[in-house]
Amino acid sequence: MKRILLFVLTNVMVVAVLGVVSSLLGFNRYLTSSGLNLPALLGFALVMGFGGAIISLLISKPMAKWTAGIRIINNPQSADEAWIVETVRKFADTAKIGMPEVGIFEGEPNAFATGAFKNSSLVAVSTGLLTNMTREEVEAVIGHEIAHVANGDMVTMALIQGVMNTFVVFLSRVIGYAVDSFLRRGDDRNSGPGIGYMITTLVLDIVLGFAAQIVVAWFSRHREFRADAGSASLMGRKQPMMNALARLGGLPPGQLPKSVEAMGITGSIGKLFATHPPIEERIAALQNAKA
Repeated sequence: MKRILLFVLTNVMVVAVLGVVSSLLGFNRYLTSSGLNLPALLGFALVMGFGGAIISLLISKPMAKWTAGIRIINNPQSADEAWIVETVRKFADTAKIGMPEVGIFEGEPNAFATGAFKNSSLVAVSTGLLTNMTREEVEAVIGHEIAHVANGDMVTMALIQGVMNTFVVFLSRVIGYAVDSFLRRGDDRNSGPGIGYMITTLVLDIVLGFAAQIVVAWFSRHREFRADAGSASLMGRKQPMMNALARLGGLPPGQLPKSVEAMGITGSIGKLFATHPPIEERIAALQNAKA
């Protein structure tokens, strides 16, 4: 797969760094010095799991700006930019959230929203979106992103990621301890965890981490239907969002930087790791929704 959530990858890197730091500080030795301390391990897993997700959430905006090359529209330089800012402002007021930062980036048709707080978010659209879609369709896409912010999707994603991280950290270390105990039968374990523990934990952090992303991606796909409905509600009708989705389905998908793909309008190809449902399913859901 070419594209995976940047939020997820940032989170994995943060958790990995926390894991290395904890090893250097001797936490692994403490957890296994006299047998595996399960309560302490659970607390450690909670701190590691939610710590990584929360840090990733807090740095989501600066990471998005940096990786996507976003230019924040502080002073609109064209009629299109002024219209984008006013459209975001209109939807933000309707959704009763603070005015997000508004940005534009070079690329194929795409858009995303990110940020740790409803009242301090970022909405960005690509140049390809503006040149390939009608204003009504772009408005629907912006409404979709504002709905993500209003629904608190970024925070919810971070919480789910934190739960998944916690399970990964806990299970990898329990299994790592079991493997290490088998390999070191009869040895003195007072010296702390052995190489079996370290290698098993490292491998399982990666393997279980990818398995956890299947759950995160599943939730993300369901979240997209709600954001589509949110756009229809903000505009007062669902046809513009349906038109936007249909047009996106016939355009080359814009490849967002991996840090912000979870909040983008288009999705990845892989089924299990896809963060967005197929376009036709999203259009069908809008068609079947009550007006």
